Amino acid sequence: MKKFVKALALSCAVVPLAQAALFLGNPAFAAEAAAPVAAAPVTEAKPALWAVKDADTTIYLFGTIHVLKPGLGWFDEAVKDAFDKSDELVLELVLPENPAEVAQKMMPLAIDQTGTPLSSLLSDEERAAYAAMLAKFGVAPQQFDMFKPWFVGVTLTTMPLPQLGYNPEEGVEKKLTAFAKSAGKPVSGLETVEEQLGYFDNLPQADQLSFLNGVVRDLDKMGPMLDTLVTQWSAGDPEGLAETMNESMKESPKLTEILLWNRNHRWAEQIEEKLEQPGTFFVAVGAGHLAGEKSVQDYLAERGLTAERIDY
Repeated sequence: MKKFVKALALSCAVVPLAQAALFLGNPAFAAEAAAPVAAAPVTEAKPALWAVKDADTTIYLFGTIHVLKPGLGWFDEAVKDAFDKSDELVLELVLPENPAEVAQKMMPLAIDQTGTPLSSLLSDEERAAYAAMLAKFGVAPQQFDMFKPWFVGVTLTTMPLPQLGYNPEEGVEKKLTAFAKSAGKPVSGLETVEEQLGYFDNLPQADQLSFLNGVVRDLDKMGPMLDTLVTQWSAGDPEGLAETMNESMKESPKLTEILLWNRNHRWAEQIEEKLEQPGTFFVAVGAGHLAGEKSVQDYLAERGLTAERIDY
């Protein structure tokens, strides 16, 4: 499941959403995330970029990382040029600016309406490991007992981020949204917040528990894992990203199908529809969707469309 956390970091914008909701309910986390960070030297990054074109439409495809450390210079050269030429920014979803709005959408799904305490669903061994992990963040298990396993699992993946130096405010979507607003470009989403949350909420309870227990088991390894992913992304290495994610796909075929392949198929259809509109679009989705088997590019190819890599 550790490897699946890699796929989650590259495929689903629900991670910063969960962090926003967590901060809203726990000011201590918000204060830690908002603590001043010393200016970091800028390191050049050259993430991968593709283009799909017809006679009167160009659609750029750009893979994102939802949380980053300060100091990566990725918005320049071909990426900035493509963005500047674009008439519209298209994201996985349009991120709400207000954490209260995030919580309003998330909490009705996250709370177990049956009233079954989450800790009662775990074995003695699982419960002990779960409690020990939460204790590292000063959280008692009872604080999460009202929630479904998927929500706690996703929330746990956000808890180490401040200590590791990762910040959703540095994430690519946040930055692109700010650039688009500054330039007066419209911003649209391929999905809604409710749709992304529903991917987790509709999982059978057994799969939710498997996800939660895997996160608990491997959360301490999250720092090196994220560093590897960001290094591969910065180097414009989708093949490396795909290789990093391969084991997780084998471990969690149902989650991979729901979070990656099915969405890639739908997005390829939406991208094909956009080709019917004259203009230029900058489509930015989690980098995991543009890497490996059954990527967005693969599904576009099935429709007779070629996504050409832009060298820069």
